[in-house]
Amino acid sequence: MPSYRISTIASLLSVSDDTVRRWLDEGLIVADEHANGPRRVDGASVAAMVKERPEIHQSAAGRQSHSMRNHLPGLVTAVTSDPVMSQVELQCGPYKVVSLISTQAVRELELVPGTVATAQIKATNVSIATQKDVS
Repeated sequence: MPSYRISTIASLLSVSDDTVRRWLDEGLIVADEHANGPRRVDGASVAAMVKERPEIHQSAAGRQSHSMRNHLPGLVTAVTSDPVMSQVELQCGPYKVVSLISTQAVRELELVPGTVATAQIKATNVSIATQKDVS
């Protein structure tokens, strides 16, 4: 399974490095014991935590207030495939992004839970609301 630096996981989930270290210490995610050098985090364990207990990471991540210009880096949390199409779920900071792509593309990109990937979004219509608009 893929493993990543603490800072990479922190960036992907929009939390601090210390938050990721705390999750490791609390056993919410696990370290890659086979990695040499700096402490690394098992990507699959992070994907499992985000799927099973999204409130933990969402409360830690807070709200982002900037545009990411339609490229959202994230962590694959689930892949559901049939022979032709696949549904891929990514956790991009506090946001869950779901994409339908071909199963062939999933194989070529080697997408499995715990893989780092980037959601590239193109839309013909995008609505924007601020916090005061939704109250």
